[in-house]
Order: sequence, then C-alpha cells, then structure tokens
Amino acid sequence: MWGNYMMPNTRYVLHHSKMALDEKVLEVVERLGEKYESVGEDLLAHLEGLYYRDYVNYWDYVGVDALLNLQKPRTKYPDETTFIIYHQITELYFKVIMHELEQIGFNENLNKDFFVKHLKRINSYWSALVQSTDVLVGGMDADQFLEFRKALAPSSGFQSIQYRLMELWSTDFRNLVGGDQAGKFAEDASIEEIYEHVYWKEGATDITTGKKTLTLTQFEEKYSKLIIRKGKEFRETNLLAKFHSLSKEEQQDPELLEILKQYDIHSNVNWPLAHYRFAARYLKRGDHVERATGGTNWQQYLPPKFQKVIYFPEIWTQEEKENWGKAWVENTFLQ
Repeated sequence: MWGNYMMPNTRYVLHHSKMALDEKVLEVVERLGEKYESVGEDLLAHLEGLYYRDYVNYWDYVGVDALLNLQKPRTKYPDETTFIIYHQITELYFKVIMHELEQIGFNENLNKDFFVKHLKRINSYWSALVQSTDVLVGGMDADQFLEFRKALAPSSGFQSIQYRLMELWSTDFRNLVGGDQAGKFAEDASIEEIYEHVYWKEGATDITTGKKTLTLTQFEEKYSKLIIRKGKEFRETNLLAKFHSLSKEEQQDPELLEILKQYDIHSNVNWPLAHYRFAARYLKRGDHVERATGGTNWQQYLPPKFQKVIYFPEIWTQEEKENWGKAWVENTFLQ
C-alpha cells in the first residue's frame, strides 16, 4: 500500500526537480556563453576543458607544501625555525592589510560606510599581529636566540618593504619625517626631498659612528626607487587623502574617527612597542644591552615617544600628540 502510494509522488518530485535543475543549468550556460562571447572565446572549448580539469584540493589551493618548505634556518638551533615562521606569518598579515588599503585607495566612489568596513578589517588584522608578539616573546629560548641571531646580520625586520609601503598607503609622506625636520615640508615638496628625511633612516644609523648601517644601505639599494615611485603614486590614494575626499559630514562621523584612531594606535604605538618589549626581553641583560642584528638603534628607534609618527595628526588633540605612546609604556613597563 505504501509503495503504491509513494512511487507516483516520488516520480513527480524527481521529474520537477530535474526540470528545475535543467533550467538552472541552462541559465548558467547562457551566462557563460555571454561571458566568453564578449572576449571572443569559444564556450564549448572551455566547457570541455572543465570536464578534463582535475578537482581542486586544499593542499594545492593553499600551497601547503610550498609554505611548509619556506623555512631555511641558518643554524641548527631549533628556535630559529619559530623565529622564521613568525616573521613569515607577519608578512602574510601585512599582505592582507595592503589588500584592504588598496581597496580603499582605488575606490573612486568612496563613502564612509565602505571606509569603515575595510578599516575594521584592517584593525582586526592589526589586533592579531600585536597579540601575536606575545607568542614570540614566550616562544623562544633566550640563549638560543642570542646565539642564532649572530648568523642573521645584517638582516632586520627594519627591512620589511611591505611595512614601509603600508606607511605610504596610510598618510601623507610628510608625516613620515622625523626629528627636527618634521612639519617643515610644504605640501608641494618633492617626494625625493622628503624621502631623505624619513624617520626610519635615523633608526638604522650606527649608534657609535653615526653612519648608515649595512642594513640601511642594502635596503636603500633594493627599494629606494620603489619607495619614491610609490610615494608619488599614493599621494592621492593614501588613507589620509581618501579621508579628506569624504564629505565634511562624513569626516566628522564619530565611528570613522574612532576607527582611524585605532588604526593609528595599532600601527604607530602598539606595534613598535610590542617589538620594544621583545627586544627588551632578549637584548637587555642587566646593564648590558645587545645591539639589534642590523645595528639599528632599537632603544631610540622603537619607542613612539621619540619618533611620534602619527598618520592622522588632525584628529588628535595637541595633548594626545605630546603624550604619544606614553600611556602604553607606563601600563606595560612600570607596573
């Protein structure tokens, strides 16, 4: 009885499901036909190619084998592998931040909502990066680090080009000038002129001789032309410029201002000071202070109170700018 009752209904459902599926397939094929016709391609050839193509698998799509073979330690100390992997992960996070910055910078119809959405993503990546330094601080044996680091000179995280490009994407190049030259360049000053006074060059000056370290010399030889070219390219597409492109009403939006402040703090306070904490953990032994692998003057270079790099100076009060980074130091080191 049940069989006689169910079978016709089952056939009905299957028949109409197939009809619906056929209609959906035809719709997709028509759309594919339009797509390939617009570029002069033969749809049938692409459909046949799809039939012969292998299925996508996780390990090939993500490139697992390649990723797991990117670690090339220079010594036999086990914790050097941890050190390498951490910095590779950091560079991948930098890449996704750059991806978001590009979407904001190249958006010709930018509005506040788009700005906020993508800045929230960027801030989430920065939060993960800042917190990740705890893993590095506790993830290596200090004695191992002090030994294997000797084989790494003159390389340094200072040489991360993605970090430098993120700075260019974030603000007017003039806001990256440090020392007594800060604030002295006119709006129409050339990128070449400003570049000579960018803040991080002072951080890669030899502590004892006052000369450029090999770390800086290598970096400039490889990247100076790129930085100058990108500095010109990003003049109209950096975050500060895009912020100014919004309406006055949007620029005063409390949510946007708060998110911009979070980005400034993550980039220019939390991140450098997290590295300061790492350096203090491994490089300071009582009264003796080890030099960074690249000879960078980390005690004067990393603390924000010395450089006072601020991407969006107009959204901060004068008092906040004068005390830039001070609260973090007090909360982290003086308790």
